[in-house]
Amino acid sequence: MLDLSHVRQDYLNAALSEDDVDENPLAQFAQWFNEAQAAQVAEPNAMTLATVGTDGRPSARIVLIKEARADGVVWFTNYDSRKGQDLAANNHAALLFFWQPLERQVRIEGVVSRISDADSDEYYHSRPVNSRLGAWSSPQSEVIDSREVLASNLQSFVEKFGDAPPRPAHWGGYILKPTYFEFWQGRASRLHDRIAYQLNDGVWQIVRLAP
Repeated sequence: MLDLSHVRQDYLNAALSEDDVDENPLAQFAQWFNEAQAAQVAEPNAMTLATVGTDGRPSARIVLIKEARADGVVWFTNYDSRKGQDLAANNHAALLFFWQPLERQVRIEGVVSRISDADSDEYYHSRPVNSRLGAWSSPQSEVIDSREVLASNLQSFVEKFGDAPPRPAHWGGYILKPTYFEFWQGRASRLHDRIAYQLNDGVWQIVRLAP
């Protein structure tokens, strides 16, 4: 039995007003992300990615954002992984950032697609060689007999490719094109500030939500 009813924290760091946020949610996200970096939040680029499989069941895991651009949020992974299979069946997904020292969350929902092969190639070849070889070596989300399988696979691909592995066809980038943003600022007495951006006919509408 784990009783956590006594664990609580009041949030007193800051406030968030709909009058102060940028009219562009990606610009607002960039501002908050830069503030998280300036505050030396550990791995501010870590985000929860939630997907839904063909069985209708949600699944979530931490991945790393690699780019926030005008048309959405980009990350890279194995297309054959569970998340890749989920996205192939249902391309709607949700992202969540939590920057605890700043008492902030950002939720982003939208539609996911693969980025271009050229963009995936460019990022893949910018990675350290061991990471590039790792993309070949791990049959992500599959059952394996032991860790030695990974070591054996890695050695095989080192022998095959040396320090110049090409990008595997099963590995590359995704972009989530947002339809919804929510910026959450912790406040006292659980009366948090929640400012949402809802996309209506191509225009972002800014609203306040009750906590």
